[in-house]
Amino acid sequence: MERNASGIGRALLRQLDIYMRLTRLNRPVGIWLLAWPMLWGLWVASEGRPDQQVLIVFMLGALVTRSAGCVINDIADRDFDGQVRRTRDRPIASGELGVVEAIALFIALGFIAIGLVATQNTLTQLLAVGGAALMIGYPFMKRFVSVPQLILGLAFAWAIPMGFAAQTGEIPIVAWHLFGITAVWAIIYDTMYAMCDREDDLVAGVKSTAILFGDADRFVIGALQFTMLLALFLLSGRLELGPWYLASLPGVAAFMGYQQYLIRDRDPDACFQAFLNNQWIGLTVFVGLALHYLYA
Repeated sequence: MERNASGIGRALLRQLDIYMRLTRLNRPVGIWLLAWPMLWGLWVASEGRPDQQVLIVFMLGALVTRSAGCVINDIADRDFDGQVRRTRDRPIASGELGVVEAIALFIALGFIAIGLVATQNTLTQLLAVGGAALMIGYPFMKRFVSVPQLILGLAFAWAIPMGFAAQTGEIPIVAWHLFGITAVWAIIYDTMYAMCDREDDLVAGVKSTAILFGDADRFVIGALQFTMLLALFLLSGRLELGPWYLASLPGVAAFMGYQQYLIRDRDPDACFQAFLNNQWIGLTVFVGLALHYLYA
């Protein structure tokens, strides 16, 4: 009896581990890359005092949406992942989990997301439909377009107009300013991510900006980093942000410089570290905004 219970416990833990790896809950960097710009938007929309219920729903939404995005990505890429060294051990590609079970998990996460967005106003619900389309469509874009990172950027940035809609009932120009910053940022960090797999992706036939940019990858990333930094500076003028926010921008620039150092030789492990480092850019900008509104 005890042996049976122990066996059942081990089986449940193994299944939980598979689900954790499939949804990447064991690697939460993606949640933060989605959550930080969402939090930028909520703090700007509310002038530092977001509605508590909206904040909780959107934080849970970031967790659920990113998890669902990882599941649909692995379903779509199941034939490619086995050809890429970094992804061949993912649960679907390795055969640990069947496609039908993964689809069931995706549907379950989708229902949770629908339940969360149902608590918000009509405009937010309508925007959520567009966000869902971007999330589901992104994994398949790698087959057809050379800049799938742009689609990812639009998907990750979509939380900003949704946050403004939930908090204020409208989407002002500043929301689209933040939307553009986030889309550019996603192209930056996801190009670094794609640089890890460039050689394998060429063999597998997967398209990416890392392949598109070729030997100009570091230059293009640098140009996009400068564009993002300039847009963050211009945001201070649009919103009359004070010294706390402005003090965060040299920190952002320092992280960008460090990332350029990491990708200098295009070593896959170093490029992955550069990708991970971007979560600190998101935190730095948020701290600048939060301190501005706290002491304004």
